[in-house]
Amino acid sequence: MTRPRVTIVDVARHAGVSTTAVSKVVRNAPGTSAQMRSRVLAAVEHLGYRPSAAARALRGRTDTIGVVLPDLRNPFFADILDGVTEHLASSDHQLFMASSHDDEASEGRVTDALIDRSMDGVILVAPISSRRRLEHVAHTVPTVVVGRHGPAAGYDIVADDDFAGAGLVVAHLAELGHRRIAHIEHHETDPVRLAEMPNARRADGYRHAMRAHGLGADIDVVSTTYNRDGGYRGARRLLDRAERPTAIFAGADIVAMGVLDALTEAGLSVPGDISVAGYDNITFAAFAPVALTTVDQTGHRIGRTAARLLLERIADRSRPTSQVTFFPALVARRTTAPPSLSSR
Repeated sequence: MTRPRVTIVDVARHAGVSTTAVSKVVRNAPGTSAQMRSRVLAAVEHLGYRPSAAARALRGRTDTIGVVLPDLRNPFFADILDGVTEHLASSDHQLFMASSHDDEASEGRVTDALIDRSMDGVILVAPISSRRRLEHVAHTVPTVVVGRHGPAAGYDIVADDDFAGAGLVVAHLAELGHRRIAHIEHHETDPVRLAEMPNARRADGYRHAMRAHGLGADIDVVSTTYNRDGGYRGARRLLDRAERPTAIFAGADIVAMGVLDALTEAGLSVPGDISVAGYDNITFAAFAPVALTTVDQTGHRIGRTAARLLLERIADRSRPTSQVTFFPALVARRTTAPPSLSSR
């Protein structure tokens, strides 16, 4: 048999006080004595009372925050989520998470669902919605966008300098002696938002760095998807080249994992035959069997910063928008080395 939900009236009766007094104690509002607070809190604990989220929403807040992730299988997004959770630990807010499956229509539905449930604010990680849509969301609820570039209109932005990060990879590989450095990017279908997406910035940074190192003639970009399968398919296409690359720069670590799969399947060694570098510095990248050279964009710090900005915006909707960009760092490990003499 289902146990009836304990109400504020039950707590008031048990403590021998008014419902107004219970409400003040639960909200930590002034106007109650220490003795009354003690009686109410004892009743709350004894009865197992939990304030109704709907009731809190009517008072203007629910102490809940929604986070929309594009892909639950990408470990980098877990790093961001970990940073968000850590910062919220010192607040009264609870986190609710949803996945958009990297689909614009799904992203819209799950974001609307969070708004409909009266979330105090939302964090959209690498959203693919149009800027107009993002501005609409921000007009409705305090919003922080992670991973998008461009002007912020009503929402705060936290991002990595993806252009510079790609340059770090190319510089590292060029210094090792590589010339035929290929890049696997995420195919972008919307030309309007192209300039704002991190994958496009990384591809642009790769091209710019290749030219800066006198390797413009060797630019080789394969467009697939930012997942393991995309890395595998991209690597297979590169291996079919008449002159295969000596190094592959995958636009994300999860993509690099697929590249490693393809190279292993082809009987090639890393870095003996082909060097491989990724981007994100996910936990798996540091594992000894992988030891992936990558770019650390400190996902945990990005998450903490996004949570901080969101709480600040919840407290003051009128404050100026912030755009925080972190400069990444190259982490060189065992998957990159000078090209073999036979492949030069």
